[in-house]
Amino acid sequence: MPRADPAPLRRLGRDRPVSYQLHIAVARPLNLTIGRHGHFFFPAGNYVYTGSARRHLEARIARHLRAEKTLRWHIDWLLAAPGVRVSAVIRSKLAECVLNQRTGGTILVRGFGASDCRKECASHLLYLGEESLARAKR
Repeated sequence: MPRADPAPLRRLGRDRPVSYQLHIAVARPLNLTIGRHGHFFFPAGNYVYTGSARRHLEARIARHLRAEKTLRWHIDWLLAAPGVRVSAVIRSKLAECVLNQRTGGTILVRGFGASDCRKECASHLLYLGEESLARAKR
């Protein structure tokens, strides 16, 4: 029996989002311990976190948005802090590191969310500033 050509299935996969960005509002300055990564200061303002999931992207995003979860990834510690909320979720067909590198912002915590990064991203969490938080509250 002839085998089906897997090429159409691979092409279908390219039409689905593979990465996401969480836009995060931090209402007041925070001093947080991020797992074994260490202790860090997060000023109030807006942040963007870039992540990915080869499979089950929506489940990964839903996990980030849940209040009750085991703190596993760097982002979990930030999202569990009081006064922190996800203000938007953006899905993308771009690879995680490409999307992250195209996003402007300031790196405050080196290695955050990027411990397995092979594209030399210094961090997958970027600080967008306090001004953007004021605009988001309007």
